[in-house]
Amino acid sequence: MKIESSTIEEQTKRVIQNLKSVLQEAGLNLNSVIKSNVFLSDMELFSGMNAVYAECFGEHRPARSTVAVKGLPYNALVEIECIAEFN
Repeated sequence: MKIESSTIEEQTKRVIQNLKSVLQEAGLNLNSVIKSNVFLSDMELFSGMNAVYAECFGEHRPARSTVAVKGLPYNALVEIECIAEFN
């Protein structure tokens, strides 16, 4: 449980890689995501996070909420949770 990167772009990539791994264990992928919630330590980080998020999700655009929070575990810059559906 260690944050190894310091930029919002690197942390967002890592979070989405982790989500992909969890989804794959369930036989799903990012296209299975129907809703995500993004938590940022600062809304000033939105554009960097959004660029990586859009790149990773491609044409698939699940519903999304993004909010700023006072703090995240391990002083992370971003945390993402998602809801996915089995087809």
